[in-house]
Amino acid sequence: MKKSPKPIFLFLLALLFSSPLTFAQTVTLKIIQTSDIHGAIFPYDFINDKKTSTSLAQLQTFLKQERQKDQEVILLDAGDLLQGQPVVYYYNFEKPNTTHLLAEVMNFMGYDAGAVGNHDIEAGHPVYDKFIKELDFPWLSANSIRTKSGEPYFPPYAILNKGGVKIAVLGMVTPNIPNWLPEKIWQGMEFEDMIIAARKWVKIIHEKENPDLLFGLFHSGVDFSYGGVTFDTPKNENASRLIAEQVAGFDIVFVGHDHQGWNFSVKNPEDEDVYILGPKSDARNVAVATVQMEFDKTTNSWQKKIRGELIEIENFESDEEFMQKFASAFEEVKKYVSRPIGTFSKTISTREAIFGNSAFVDLIHQIQLNLTNADISFAAPLSFNAAINKGEVYVRDMFNLYRYENLLYTMKLTGQEVKDFLEYSYKFWFNRMSGADDHLLNFVKDEQGNLVKSNRSSSYLLTGRSYNFDSAAGIKYTVDVSKPAGERVTILAMSDGTAFGLNQEYKVAINSYRGNGGGGHLLTGAKIPKAELAKRVLSSTEKDLRYFLMKWIEKTGRVNPQALGNWQVIPQDWWRAGKKRDAELLFPAGTN
Repeated sequence: MKKSPKPIFLFLLALLFSSPLTFAQTVTLKIIQTSDIHGAIFPYDFINDKKTSTSLAQLQTFLKQERQKDQEVILLDAGDLLQGQPVVYYYNFEKPNTTHLLAEVMNFMGYDAGAVGNHDIEAGHPVYDKFIKELDFPWLSANSIRTKSGEPYFPPYAILNKGGVKIAVLGMVTPNIPNWLPEKIWQGMEFEDMIIAARKWVKIIHEKENPDLLFGLFHSGVDFSYGGVTFDTPKNENASRLIAEQVAGFDIVFVGHDHQGWNFSVKNPEDEDVYILGPKSDARNVAVATVQMEFDKTTNSWQKKIRGELIEIENFESDEEFMQKFASAFEEVKKYVSRPIGTFSKTISTREAIFGNSAFVDLIHQIQLNLTNADISFAAPLSFNAAINKGEVYVRDMFNLYRYENLLYTMKLTGQEVKDFLEYSYKFWFNRMSGADDHLLNFVKDEQGNLVKSNRSSSYLLTGRSYNFDSAAGIKYTVDVSKPAGERVTILAMSDGTAFGLNQEYKVAINSYRGNGGGGHLLTGAKIPKAELAKRVLSSTEKDLRYFLMKWIEKTGRVNPQALGNWQVIPQDWWRAGKKRDAELLFPAGTN
């Protein structure tokens, strides 16, 4: 007769099978990453009142499919959530005393970790300090440092345990925030160089946590040369690839900020592969890493195989449960943006603003001058191809008129600084023409002199971005495109006919992005030291400029937008020919 196993034997047997060496020997991890969602919660464009083909609602369908498979799903986000569509603006500023809709959505979707983006900081302390408390997952930024204590303002990293695999996620944000945003928005913080922060925190994570995998989750792009900088430029805006190549220890670096879409690998200092993955913006796609983990008993460690891909979200229908759960919020925001605020006597478009003086940008100039009583206004077409149609105008149209949540500054500049500012703007905006057969705009060209198209939009690339094409109001001037950059602008007089003086001081209306050095117009163009910019600010609005634009239109009632005609490009016949040619390239017949 067999003897029954003794209790101690059964205990040891149970202990053996519950030990780390005997859990499933192979684990499949599916890491799904979003970034730069910019409020694309629903398959609907609240700004243009039409359906869209990508959204978090559709991503939820993909997530459900992946979570039904024999694998561990990890959901990450790399920032820029709180700016873009009116749905996030509404919960940021119009309905701040309730749980933010996007926090509810991301908790419902089951995000495991996120990284803070620069446009999340742009929403201001009251918004992001509240938002982080409403999330069920850690919102990371190791290089956002409290100035008083030297400690991270946000959690620096998170530890995830999936199927017996220990994963560390290190989050960081581009350190260029002080160059773009007013100090009161990020007051109490400083932003450390990402490479320096990565070296510090990778060492801490490996010593303290000893993870099986380490992921970077960075709101920072891949092209470290963007903006004319180099690999050794301190506080590089787009340092993600530099970190992957210079800091050993990462298995995957998930990126954002540049909206490009990435899936490739590089070698780190120990000649190991580091995968770089990142999606485009607005939930158009997601970056997906499939990691096969196999436990090696002989070395008591995990072996890994990694494969990356980009999954297009337009191929999925919206999840019905998602849409039903957030239906009331959808309708509430739709009602908000559909509120009429005035009428426009004509249609205005930023297309015209790409080529010269325009009613679209001059409306912004007019409102900025009216709000500030400044002498001069600077403004740019913040969207490349946006319009406000003739007739009744709604709240939603304000997001076409003004894309970002900038404050409005009044700054003190000399006449020489005003001229240098404009010379810098037109340097990147217009080509130097030698005749009517040349391009008016400054296109990107390859080594053979051919125009280059964007991989993302299939349109021809310009050297500068439209949101940096600043013009001025309050002065009369010409831009001579036959002359070299730096010698093109001639300021004839103030708009009222009085003399303009290079040595005279003027009050200038300007948005906070530009006023803090964004785009380089004040720093490189006008040659004002960064430390001096804050001293030049005479006043600032408390609320964003879009709010004041809306109130101005409500007060005015019927708006008759007209180009002021205070500046022109010369020679005029060259300008007309170049404009016609380049407009056909950028906006072919039949495009919206």
